[in-house]
Amino acid sequence: MSRPALPAVSLPPWLAHALRAQRGPVPWNAVVRGALSAGPLLLVAVLLDRTSLGVVAAIAAMLAGINDRPGSRRMSVKRLGVPALAGAVGMVVGTYAGDQVGAVPLTVLLTLVGLVAGSISAIGPVASGCSTQLLVASAIGAGMPLPDAGWQRALAFLVGAGWLLALRLALPTPGGTVGDFRFDGERDAVAAVYDAVAALLDAAGTQDATSRRVALTAALDHAQDALAGPRLRRYASSAAERRLHAQYAAALPLAEAATALAWAEEAVSGRASEGPRRLAAAVRENTHTGPLPAPVRSAPALRALDDALLHAAEAFDRGRGSDLHTRPRTAKGLFRSAFGTGGREYGLRVALCFGASAAVAQALHHSHWYGQHEHWYWLPATAVFLVKPDLGPLASRVLCRAAGTVLGALAFAGFAFVLPHPEGLIALVAVSGALIPVATRHFAAQTAVVTVLVLALVMVGGEPMASWSRIGETLLACAIVLIVGHLPMPGQRGGGVRARLAAASAAAQAYLAHVLHETDPGAATHDDPRAVRWTLRREAYRALAEARTAIALAAAELPALARHSEGADEIVAVLERLVDTTTACAVHLDDAGRLTPGHTERLTELLGELAEGRERVGLRLPELPLAV
Repeated sequence: MSRPALPAVSLPPWLAHALRAQRGPVPWNAVVRGALSAGPLLLVAVLLDRTSLGVVAAIAAMLAGINDRPGSRRMSVKRLGVPALAGAVGMVVGTYAGDQVGAVPLTVLLTLVGLVAGSISAIGPVASGCSTQLLVASAIGAGMPLPDAGWQRALAFLVGAGWLLALRLALPTPGGTVGDFRFDGERDAVAAVYDAVAALLDAAGTQDATSRRVALTAALDHAQDALAGPRLRRYASSAAERRLHAQYAAALPLAEAATALAWAEEAVSGRASEGPRRLAAAVRENTHTGPLPAPVRSAPALRALDDALLHAAEAFDRGRGSDLHTRPRTAKGLFRSAFGTGGREYGLRVALCFGASAAVAQALHHSHWYGQHEHWYWLPATAVFLVKPDLGPLASRVLCRAAGTVLGALAFAGFAFVLPHPEGLIALVAVSGALIPVATRHFAAQTAVVTVLVLALVMVGGEPMASWSRIGETLLACAIVLIVGHLPMPGQRGGGVRARLAAASAAAQAYLAHVLHETDPGAATHDDPRAVRWTLRREAYRALAEARTAIALAAAELPALARHSEGADEIVAVLERLVDTTTACAVHLDDAGRLTPGHTERLTELLGELAEGRERVGLRLPELPLAV
């Protein structure tokens, strides 16, 4: 007699998120960089009898290592260098404030720094990294009593982060030496776009079409970021770079045609995806495309696909282009992101967490609860990582941080007992630096590795082992962030999600208005209407992807917080269908010059669904007028 099947256990979202880890191959190049960063810097400082500065440099290299993610060299300059500059500023502010003012004024100052840094985090990932390093460095500068002046600490911080950045720029990337040494991540990113186009064509007419379209959006975002990184000149300055830009631009009409075919929900022949796959191989190998198979020109979207393939073949052979179809963010837009609804709510929460943790840490420090330990920075620095929403939902972050700190502190206690000082501890720093790129796949693992590394640094700097006090401070920081995270705030909750939805709705409106031949103020400077359309389409899909990410994180919070964003996923789903439909309309307009009744009916239906969704969840979003 067979046993009855056990019912499936469904974990609450906040717990499921805490147990989820990213997967993928080991990034050996990042592992090598990590091993050559913090440990060697500390060793050189010890040999030169400047251990305190070596500790600061190693901390900066560790923070840069956390930001050292896969991508192009050019993007790494922005991702690693800009936060390092913010960290150096924080080190100066924290050091001089800690030396010159008392506990109460220092707490007020750190709270104000938290308010500004938290608001800036809403601008984007790089800005979020800047705010993290600004706050962490401020806490370290104020709470780590080192003999060096503030400017010396700031310089050491820049040296530590700059050393890892130099390794990123100088060391070769496996598989990235084809054609030109400079273009490793860029070439792979552009090739991945063509692969994603082919995958979407294969999925047309199936249930996988939506997920493949989302993957195509992610590939385009990644390639755009990789190519749009900082450069010395405004435009592409070499033939190889201009060729790569042209190859990226040639993928946009292909992506548009593939999206239109997927929207039609009709399967296409396998021949349609052969061309994009050959283009992907040509990008990776830096070769010519050769003959490309043409799809049957039996429908507007298939004709658009064939035209896009011909255009791509010409662009690959000509290799001239510089337009990445991006528009720089204006100062007004940046200010609105930082100090709008989402930025204000997040800035206030960061300020309360950072200020409260700094106040409690100083109270414990001045009451000699620390015993021999003079460093009180751990509590506010821990609160910074706990209050960062881009690291996961609040409950998940708290669980992972607590578990990782306990594991790391216990592991370090064992290592400190058996390893020679300081040689063994320096080796432990090097090993921990090598493990960071792998540990970033899960917040608990990252916390454990960082805990071992920091405790080793502090002990090399002359402080006794602080494993047990670090566990207590971490648990206290977890309690502070949990309490502040659930406090009522002025205004409407879920500001981050609402801000992302508003941005996505505005981008969809601009895209739809342009396709329907309405006037777009930002498009007036372009001569090619299709180039304007592709720029607006990219902005719309990027804004939708950012909204999806914010909603997924909000949905995984505890119910008391998750309820403030209920219904947002339905609205973004309607917006995604609207942008897909707009893309299909654009392709059809290119072919026939006018929309069919089916297109108009579908647009009207989606706009009606969007209006109903706004009323149901009480979200105030820009109206999307239809004028056909």
